[in-house]
Amino acid sequence: MLELKNIKKSYKTGDFEQHALKGVSLVFDNNEFVSILGASGSGKTTLLNIIGGLDRYDSGDLIINNKSTKKFDDILWDAYRNNCVGFIFQSYNLIGHLSVLENVEMSLTLSGVTAKDKKERALKSLERVGLKEHAYKKPNQLSGGQMQRVAIARAIVNDPKVILADEPTGALDTKTSIQVMDLIKEISKEKLVIMVTHNSELANKYATRIIELKDGEVIKDTKPIEPGTNKNEIKIKKTKMSFWTALKLSFNNIKTKKGRTFLTAFASSIGIIGISIILSLSNGFDKQIDKYEKNTFSSFPITISKSSMQMSESQMEDLMGAVMPGEGDYPEDKVVFPFDLSSYNLLHTNNLNNDYIEYVEGLDDTLISGISYTRATGLNLLVKYDDSVKSVSTSDLSMGVIPKELDTEDFMDEAFDLLEGQLPTEVTDLVLVVDNKNRVDTKILKTLGVSYDEDKIDFSEIIGKEIKLVFNNDYYTSFRGMYIPNIDYEEMYESENNLTLKIVGIVRAKENNYLGQIATSVNSLTNMTDAKSMMSTTNIGNILYRNDLVEKVISVNSSSDIVEAQEKLDVNIMTGEVLNEEDKHNMMVYLGSEDDPYLISIYPKDFASKDIIIEYLDKYNEGKDDEDKIVYNDLASAFVTFGSKIMDAITIVLIAFSAVSLIVSSIMIGIITYISVLERTKEIGILRSLGARKKDISRVFNAETLIVGILSGLIGVIIARLLVFPINIILEDLTGLKNVAILNPWHALLLIVISTLLTLIGGSIPARMASKKDPVIALRTE
Repeated sequence: MLELKNIKKSYKTGDFEQHALKGVSLVFDNNEFVSILGASGSGKTTLLNIIGGLDRYDSGDLIINNKSTKKFDDILWDAYRNNCVGFIFQSYNLIGHLSVLENVEMSLTLSGVTAKDKKERALKSLERVGLKEHAYKKPNQLSGGQMQRVAIARAIVNDPKVILADEPTGALDTKTSIQVMDLIKEISKEKLVIMVTHNSELANKYATRIIELKDGEVIKDTKPIEPGTNKNEIKIKKTKMSFWTALKLSFNNIKTKKGRTFLTAFASSIGIIGISIILSLSNGFDKQIDKYEKNTFSSFPITISKSSMQMSESQMEDLMGAVMPGEGDYPEDKVVFPFDLSSYNLLHTNNLNNDYIEYVEGLDDTLISGISYTRATGLNLLVKYDDSVKSVSTSDLSMGVIPKELDTEDFMDEAFDLLEGQLPTEVTDLVLVVDNKNRVDTKILKTLGVSYDEDKIDFSEIIGKEIKLVFNNDYYTSFRGMYIPNIDYEEMYESENNLTLKIVGIVRAKENNYLGQIATSVNSLTNMTDAKSMMSTTNIGNILYRNDLVEKVISVNSSSDIVEAQEKLDVNIMTGEVLNEEDKHNMMVYLGSEDDPYLISIYPKDFASKDIIIEYLDKYNEGKDDEDKIVYNDLASAFVTFGSKIMDAITIVLIAFSAVSLIVSSIMIGIITYISVLERTKEIGILRSLGARKKDISRVFNAETLIVGILSGLIGVIIARLLVFPINIILEDLTGLKNVAILNPWHALLLIVISTLLTLIGGSIPARMASKKDPVIALRTE
């Protein structure tokens, strides 16, 4: 049945080599009770460990039912220990945190036996050794003899063919030793029992065969057996430990160390607590900001202008500070700084024709509070400086009209800081808007005739600057059936028919007040699809005029000679160029006849309505080329998105800081798991002797870290949830806001998962180390 052929085994310690077995050859048969005698160091235990598959021979062969084990891998050796041999150790080697029944069941568990069969067989085995009534006790509740009988029950429960006993009575008194030996003798009637002992008296009394070893060699064999011709092939069923079993083993071990486990989990949960609180505050503040923004920005219109300025991302970033200034960005001196903006403008032109206006007016009335139109017309402008009069355009001066809905004193006072002069009240009043750095485009300054030999200009040099607005009948002259601009600028400049426009104030958008910025750049808004594109809406300086001025100019110019002449012709009244219907319409708008809008403002009733309106506007652009699309600006969404991104950025930074503690926790878990490996080294040896694979050992410790990780996450989330209450009380006292901190259940679940994953990662290295431990060395650990 079992044959050893010239087995040799040596151990090396540095340069020293000890030969434990020197070519041992033995044959064992069924139903033998073999006792191996010998002095300490004779090789008895080494021989037993090699027969049991706990240790490997250097050379020779171990043959089981004519099957060589030379090519056995780790998995087959594990299966061999589980299926073919049962161990009875001198020190019992029971797992202390398992019950008697669970200790006996363990080898069956590794064999994959069903729960019901496993329990029945284990109880039957305990009954055979007389301990069925003690099945649910822990090993430390038993006497030494009882524990050894449990070990015997465990050895025979899987019905192995070979029982290996290593000094089974070495720790027992004489009476108990006899009881144990009688039990082993009974077992030998149906199995091969190989016992290592120092006690020759017990060997002679109970053994049917005695083998003596000395210095690693057989010196005596009372009943040697010749190699047989048994052709039976050994059948080995591979072992496996389910994760549930590993979890149960780890849980039972953790129960014996409740205090340490709780402190470990609590220490690991600190990072989870921090992140939970941050996410709670972020979640709550997001809701508060969303509520505030919806209340504040719900009146913000969706704007559609004739022209929209677009920029590259680098240009956008360069001007970002001008749009959303931070603290400390505002100069104190009453000066402006020249800035060349000419390379920044890239315009998209929206064709706001009658068809589109009709489309916009087709909006469902229940979605909107109203639609307003800011009218546009050409302004004939003259400036005088250095004793010379020059014709200028509104683009040269970056002039923009304040939308009618915003053209109130309350709005101007709310949106702007008045740096010098006064706010516009008369139809002829202009204001110069500087950016947060007090910068003004050099193009505007040059057009106004403001010299800047130095790099800054006093406010006083700008306040009071005049611009003459000339109406069509003075500005255009009839010549051979056509109209041309009057070149006598001096005469026009002095005409009593003109309107004298004057810069009466210098203003700057108030810090953290975006309405001023909207008004500043309303004439050059771009298609704002996100917060970054919103940054590109600014010009470096604007001159704003009131909407009343537009209405005044249209009322006068609509009845001018050039308008009446152009209305009758299909050619350009100034160039003779043939005009199509659209071009003629644009020409009439420019001359002041057509009452076309320069800007359309759609006011949604609420945010939900706004989303429907946007879908409606997007539908108009479907299938159109880029140049034919109508670009709109959803200011409210831009601000909401921008605010949310800021909050998200803050949250990410805070979470990153808190995550450091999670990394530290992961390292700590690794250390604690390593300590657990050291504490459970003997348990590792026991499990390996029962046939547990290396991966099963690793799984046991991974299961332990899994439990700690889940516990850590739960503790962190529970403590964070409890801390939400005092945090909300404090925040309400400080800010007046109620229930700011709100822990999202999904965040809580995610943090528990993260905690679990990090602990598994932290414990993976010690778990792998545990799986690589030598079972023989592990069993010797006390």
